[in-house]
Amino acid sequence: MNAFPALVSALLLGGAPATPAASAPAKAPVEQCSEAQKSDCHHGAVPSTFQPTTPPENGVIARGEKLSGAQKVTLDELLQAPSKYEGKTVQVEAKVRKACQAKGCWMELAQGDGPGVRITFKDYGFFVPTQSAGYTAKVEGEVKVATLSEERAQHYTSEGAQVPRGADGKPREVQLVARGVELRK
Repeated sequence: MNAFPALVSALLLGGAPATPAASAPAKAPVEQCSEAQKSDCHHGAVPSTFQPTTPPENGVIARGEKLSGAQKVTLDELLQAPSKYEGKTVQVEAKVRKACQAKGCWMELAQGDGPGVRITFKDYGFFVPTQSAGYTAKVEGEVKVATLSEERAQHYTSEGAQVPRGADGKPREVQLVARGVELRK
């Protein structure tokens, strides 16, 4: 009996895998956050729409709600005056610099090595493929300017993100909580 499909299904759905009695026990999923970070962990549970796939070479990957045509804002406009857009729903299109390698539960849009915008997904209801870096993303969502805890900033940094700091040294970033995302090669 091939236990691999049951194991994959169980890991993605959170149940115990059905394995024959003679086989070794299945390994638990890799923990995404350290014990110290669990209370502040952003990974959350894997949503039912989790699709750990590599984006196709051609075509569009759509996640979340269909884009509705919200006010278009360039990445530069958003980064230069984030308070102007805070609390508003906007549409931004830019290159994905980095995506969460654990689950695809965030991505960072940026141009070059400068500051970027962290994209998270409304209610963690959907994720993007972990191999999204280099793709162009069109994203609609609500803008937030957030001061991060040191632990959260270190967590993001450990996942490869760039976390900017304000003049006071505190980790701050522009975020967009996305309702919908389209990725294109």
